[in-house]
Amino acid sequence: MTEQVTIGKSAVTTRRLGLGTNAVGGNNLFPGLDDATGKAVVRAGLDAGITLLDTAFSYGLGHSEELIGQVLKDYDRHQVVLASKAAQDFSSGEKVLNNSPKFLRQAVDDSLRRLQTDYLDIFYIHFPDAQTPKDEAVSTLNDLKQAGKIRAIGISNFNLAQVKEANRDGYVDVVEDQFSLLHREAEGDLLPYLQQQQISFVPYYPLASGLLTGKYSADVTFPADDLRHSNPDFKGERYTTIVKKVAQLQPIAAAHKATSAQVVLAWYMQNPQVGVVIPGAKKPAQVVANAQALALHLTTAEYQQIDQLFK
Repeated sequence: MTEQVTIGKSAVTTRRLGLGTNAVGGNNLFPGLDDATGKAVVRAGLDAGITLLDTAFSYGLGHSEELIGQVLKDYDRHQVVLASKAAQDFSSGEKVLNNSPKFLRQAVDDSLRRLQTDYLDIFYIHFPDAQTPKDEAVSTLNDLKQAGKIRAIGISNFNLAQVKEANRDGYVDVVEDQFSLLHREAEGDLLPYLQQQQISFVPYYPLASGLLTGKYSADVTFPADDLRHSNPDFKGERYTTIVKKVAQLQPIAAAHKATSAQVVLAWYMQNPQVGVVIPGAKKPAQVVANAQALALHLTTAEYQQIDQLFK
């Protein structure tokens, strides 16, 4: 496993494990978050050797970016790879998706201001809108790249046809989308296309809302107001089957004096189709534990055993 990965055809390089920061200031996603804890999570990640921070306007409607900007004043900006995303436009009083050139230029400037920096290493269009040609939106980001405001161009939550349209001029460096050992649909068409085009892939929900950490047992049930209650992965026979498969990771984890979560993260980092894996965390201890996966190297047999277990 190479220590560093290059993001697409850009000059951005980073370690293969990053930090997803939707629980840093993202009170709209996780009620009751504490700002001090959120900033401590970011510090813990950077101090543990994580280099990439993945944030977005939608995480707290800019608040995640603000907290990260406050923390980064204590670090060498050039040692940190900052990724942010935007597409949600509230200027009309309600949320609409907007990929227009005017919106994207303003979104990047707003992100830079909140993060207190003069460039973003990666900027993603967070979701496609229904009206803007995808290549036109990406061309705007290429203009911002030429101006030095962003260093790599990303798109997120685009289907394969939309990815191809966005990449018509070959400008896309990285795609972020859902992918995990439990959700491998991207392996069918998307990942082969990305590899062919030298586009990096960043999966979100890599630990499947905690289901791949080994912390759940088959007899757990979730109350109606819990998001997991409506998640098919946490229901019925599928849930029971997943819990049994995750339990089979334990011997591999024990052999490495590691946790099941660390084993899963190591699998992503050794997967040639994955660029950077970005697990989130609500507490500093979780980030430190995740970062220990950077030193975990699965044998070829172990990698293939995990691969087949979750096919």
